[in-house]
Amino acid sequence: MSTGADDPEVSGTRLEGHARDDSRVYMAGRDLHQTIHPAVPEAITALRTLPRDVAAFTGRETELRRLLRTAAPGRSVVIHTVDGMPGVGKTTLATHAAHLLADRYPDGQLYVRLHAHTPGRRSADPADVLAALLTGIGVRPHQLPDGLEARAALWRDRLAGRRMVIVMDDAEDANQVEPLLPGSEGCLAIITSRRRLAALDGAVPLSLTVMPPDDAASLFIRLTHRATPQTGPERDAVAEAVRLCGYLPLAIALLAARLAQHPAWSIAEYTADFAAAQDRLGELEAGDRAVAAAFDLSYRALPAARQRFLRRLGLHPGADIDAYAAAALDGVPIAQARRHLSALYTHHLVEEPARGRYRLHDLIREYARSLAEQDPAEDRQRAVDRLFAYYQHTAEAADRHYADAHRPDTPATAAPPAAAPVLAGREQALAWMRTERVNLLSCTQYAAADARHPDVVRFALAVNVFLRLEGPWHEGISLLGAGISAARRLGDRRGEADALWSLGWMHRVTGDYAAAADLAEQALSLYRSLGERLGEANTLRDLGRVRRMTGDCPAAADLAEQALAHYRSLGDLLGEANALWDLAWARRMTGEYRESAARAEQALALYRSLGSRLGEANTLWDLGWVRRLTGDLPAAVDLTERALALYRSLGDRLGEANALWSLGECARLAGDHQAAAGPAERALELYRALEVRLGEAHALRDLGRVRALTGDLEAAAEMAERALSLFRSLGDLHGEAEVLNSQGALLAQTSTADEALDRHRQALRIARRVNSPLEEARALEGAARCAAATGAVPAARAELREAVALYRRIGAAEAATAAEYLASLEGGHPR
Repeated sequence: MSTGADDPEVSGTRLEGHARDDSRVYMAGRDLHQTIHPAVPEAITALRTLPRDVAAFTGRETELRRLLRTAAPGRSVVIHTVDGMPGVGKTTLATHAAHLLADRYPDGQLYVRLHAHTPGRRSADPADVLAALLTGIGVRPHQLPDGLEARAALWRDRLAGRRMVIVMDDAEDANQVEPLLPGSEGCLAIITSRRRLAALDGAVPLSLTVMPPDDAASLFIRLTHRATPQTGPERDAVAEAVRLCGYLPLAIALLAARLAQHPAWSIAEYTADFAAAQDRLGELEAGDRAVAAAFDLSYRALPAARQRFLRRLGLHPGADIDAYAAAALDGVPIAQARRHLSALYTHHLVEEPARGRYRLHDLIREYARSLAEQDPAEDRQRAVDRLFAYYQHTAEAADRHYADAHRPDTPATAAPPAAAPVLAGREQALAWMRTERVNLLSCTQYAAADARHPDVVRFALAVNVFLRLEGPWHEGISLLGAGISAARRLGDRRGEADALWSLGWMHRVTGDYAAAADLAEQALSLYRSLGERLGEANTLRDLGRVRRMTGDCPAAADLAEQALAHYRSLGDLLGEANALWDLAWARRMTGEYRESAARAEQALALYRSLGSRLGEANTLWDLGWVRRLTGDLPAAVDLTERALALYRSLGDRLGEANALWSLGECARLAGDHQAAAGPAERALELYRALEVRLGEAHALRDLGRVRALTGDLEAAAEMAERALSLFRSLGDLHGEAEVLNSQGALLAQTSTADEALDRHRQALRIARRVNSPLEEARALEGAARCAAATGAVPAARAELREAVALYRRIGAAEAATAAEYLASLEGGHPR
């Protein structure tokens, strides 16, 4: 027990010492105290923790160059993000780039897993990540401060002045990454994420897409450890394998890994088996790596409503989708559909190839569809019903803006969609149809495969007018054929009649006149049995067009008159204008130019009163044709150029081709042969692109005439022969007569008068058969010139008098030239 004299506290003294084990010993009063601190070991530093580089790194040259170029030391930008869908190769690219950059960042190359999508683990807490990073660069554990902000500050401090590259793999969001970023320019951070980290200020984003086909094929070959295929079939098999993988690196790696284990397997057989697999996603797995598992992790991170939305996107039959169709598919308001699409885009579960257009990667589509199969069948059925109703409603609304004739109303089969785009006019309607054409055709194919016959009929009728305008017409023919079959299965006679009429139009414009006539007759019979007079009028008009094309102009005019009477009784002014235009065309073909012009003027006035710019363009073009035939070339050019401007403003490529062809003819007749060639060649290109064989025949014939006038007689003869072959294959007798007369004129320059005369005689027989006074007169004039050349002047005079009389009767421009030649013959001075 202490006394006051001996008490250090009393005496004011304190004794303290330090032991060798870093403990502290001190005496306070009479008590001896020892504080023991355990020895703190030196921190184990780990400054090079990158995973091994990928030996088979393939492709990505552009992305890699971009990353290396902008990641050089001294640049102001020190943060890069690499985002993309699961399995696209983000980690591989970031790691490979970091290895290549190691010499530029000699103080360390660190790799950090942030575990946003690691099975069975929570996303890494940035405070815990900082603790690991700080101890890894030498900070002792007992020196670690508490709290995220303090650790982030210490991390930035310890990196100051260092040159290090840090790969942060699989980030969840910007909030997780922000505290981990260096604070100075000497360091580089490369962050990978399945999300677009738009909120990460100052970062340079690199969105990684699937591989180009050639790079994907190279990767596949490298991973199978096989030689590059030498034969076409082997190369095709590799190309098909990577295509079936959607050019996704993870899928390619897994598929190749299995093949690598079986050196006896051929690539072609292996690819064929994979293509035939019912569950391709199930084939794309190896050990704990699987494409479906990678997708699962992203899918499970979504809220339930968004998961359902993704599943329903998998039900869409087409190539891409917009917010309206997505809203219909999921049965949600348009604003909510946009939010869902935006979120899925951020997570790289959908792509946005164009503004407002979204697309699922093929394997994600298959994944989403497989998930949707687990939903009740009734839910899936209702989703597809809503989607089809939306597409049909909007396609029919678009059709009303550009249809060239009124049609019997189609009864609605479903309620209108909750939201649909507003199509204010023809241009917007055409733009919508151009964008959705592939989707509408895909929906029709889906409906046909699923025996949804009413949908097949409705889609076929809603899309066919657009395909008439823009082609390709073989798609329209296939579509309408499916519509006819579906209507017959349903016993839907009205739908069958509509589809037959439309299909007849398609066959007429592609030159199959026999099929066109047969289909029109079938449609006409059905419409009459149904008492559907508007359908009857439309079909009479189209049947008249077929008769005109096959040279029976009197029958064509009679059918147009019948259609005109029907339209007038129905009060259908558009139909009346159309029938008047058809009459104008028929009268022009029979040489009744004055009557033709009068009917065209009537049609033009009606079209203008209705605001039908297409009808106006058609009649302007036709009036220009009449003016050309009667020799008023300035008026012909003016009318045709006005028609051309209208066609181009409407996006009507067939009308544009027709107008260009006419302008070429005007230039040829005016003697400007060089100017004639350009429009004729452009018209020929358009006709061929549209697969309009009749237009191609006309353009070839007239381009051949231009070549003859410029002295290229060999090319002229070749073009005339090709045109003749086309006209004959089409059964167009009027066109055949025109070419024969052209050939006669050409042979008169290059061969004997007898050969030339033979062509004119053939043309004369056909012209009289089809009641074409213009070609009859041309044939007579050509025959007269041949006769005069052989010295048979009396015979020449007789035929030439007949030709001049015909020219004058119809008011043809050739009358003056023929009369002048006749005068020279009668004066004894043939020229």
